[in-house]
This record gives sequence, structure tokens and C-alpha cells, in this order.
Amino acid sequence: MLISRTSQYAIQSLIYIATQEQGAPILSREVAERLQVPAAYLAKIMQVLCRGGLVTSYRGRLGGFCLREDPARIDLMRILSITEGPDFTKDCVLGLKVCSDETACPMHQKWKPIKDEIIDMLKKQTLETLSDAVKGGKYRLSDMPGALFPATPA
Repeated sequence: MLISRTSQYAIQSLIYIATQEQGAPILSREVAERLQVPAAYLAKIMQVLCRGGLVTSYRGRLGGFCLREDPARIDLMRILSITEGPDFTKDCVLGLKVCSDETACPMHQKWKPIKDEIIDMLKKQTLETLSDAVKGGKYRLSDMPGALFPATPA
């Protein structure tokens, strides 16, 4: 259950958008520049997030992307279900096509409790928590200085 580069960029982009002024559209090329990711690739990811209901897309000179709802209501598991697909947690750690309690691979019984714990952790991590940590300077999204992100009001 490793996540793809697409999912990594999606999470980073959503955190970045959550650090910005609420409701102000952010251009995908601005996000790509700030996070130092390929702009065309990120534009496609943003469309996936739009279709998944996480962001709204606005066209035109003042267009861009906004979160559709409060960052406190968007968790990492929801993002990964959109970018990786709804069955990504069902994949076998060894890559077997069929792996379940009934047809277990040699790692299934050891991996299942770890996987369940990871899923629980992903459900508890919200964009609000992550963006607050970035805004507060605790974490960085890229090699860009933290000064590029707005400070959290006192």
C-alpha cells in the first residue's frame, strides 16, 4: 500500500491550497511552481481532484482551484481513495492478484493489522491539521522557504 507520485503531488497541492486565503482561486501553475512539480502533470491531477469533489475549478483570468469544503473535513484517506482508486487498500503487499483472509499470502496476517492502523491514521489526518503544521513552520512542502506560505494569525 505505497502511494504513487500522483497521490503525493495531490496531497501536497491540497495542503498548499489549504494554506492560502480561503475561497481565493489558486492557479495550478502557481502550485506547481511553489511545490516544484511539473505543471502539466499537476494540472491533470487537479482535474482528477475536481472530478472527485475535493476542489472547484474556475475558468478565466481570475480562475484557479479552491477547496470545495472546509479543510477540517477532508482527510488523507479520502484523497487517496480518489487518486489511487477505492480499492487501493485491498492490494496485496506481495502483489498477488487475490489476497484476503480466505486466500492469504504469506505476509497477510502480519500486514493486515499494520494496514488497518495506517488506514485509521490516514482517516484521522485532515488537510486542516497538515496545513496548520506547514503554516506554523513545523513542516515544509518543498525546498521553498516557509516565508512563501502565509503566517498563521495569532
